[in-house]
Amino acid sequence: MNIRIPVCVWPVGAELGEGPVWRAEENAVYFVDIKGRHIHRLSVDSGETQTWDAPDQPGFVVPLADRDRAFICGMPGGLYRFDAGSGQFIRLTAVESHLPGNRLNDGFVDATGHLWFGSMDDAEQQPTGTLYRVSDSGDVLAQDDGYVITNGPAMSPDRRTLYHNDTMQRVVYAFDVSEDGALSNRRTFATISGDGHPDGMAVDSDGFVWVALFGGWRIERYSPAGELVEQVPFPCANVTKLAFGGSDLQTVYASTAWKGLSPAERQRQPQAGGLFSFRAPVPGQPQAQCSRGFSQ
Repeated sequence: MNIRIPVCVWPVGAELGEGPVWRAEENAVYFVDIKGRHIHRLSVDSGETQTWDAPDQPGFVVPLADRDRAFICGMPGGLYRFDAGSGQFIRLTAVESHLPGNRLNDGFVDATGHLWFGSMDDAEQQPTGTLYRVSDSGDVLAQDDGYVITNGPAMSPDRRTLYHNDTMQRVVYAFDVSEDGALSNRRTFATISGDGHPDGMAVDSDGFVWVALFGGWRIERYSPAGELVEQVPFPCANVTKLAFGGSDLQTVYASTAWKGLSPAERQRQPQAGGLFSFRAPVPGQPQAQCSRGFSQ
């Protein structure tokens, strides 16, 4: 296996860094600190950084089409529009208002412009989490449920397979995706062995699945057949998600977290919570923008 060496490009110290997304128009990476209630931006060209305060725990940010520096942000109770120019948050859609103990967690946009995201029990105990998809009409449709922690929705390049993590059960599921976005045939794609729980993930242009492992000190890469083909070791335990960026989409940006570490562990892992990068052997898929289900 090839050994790739991640480099910390921003020691931001996020308590629960998550959800990096690449904005090609800006040559910048955006990501969240869920527990710190921040949204962060790193300009790759200048190294300039920017941080916004969020009104609640931001589970993810994904770009909104046809809006300059606008994003969809998932927070407890709903989906919000976040304007990076003004720093404003406007609630667009209520989600799980009847479950005050839940929050929204990981999300991504498929190549057709549809948003997929999950919810979870913020106490990480009850199986109240659900995987959702936003329809063309803006309806938030449940696709699968019974999760304590949902994570990492991602899709194959041919748009026929959706991958989703049951973090607590340490399982990566695969689903068949129909033309209308409906899921079927849930099956186990991979089961994590060794340390760590599957967190966020991404699929490269060859259809290989990259899975970040919380508590696992690594990212794992799986073939489309579910075979583990590579591991990328990190200098900190909690690796949370990755995104492909750069002009050739071969620079990986990965978020990490210090959540759950003892003071002694944090001292031994001074880069925990930082944003890392390393080079991938093949490009990732382009970052899609939300263009379906949200008024422009």
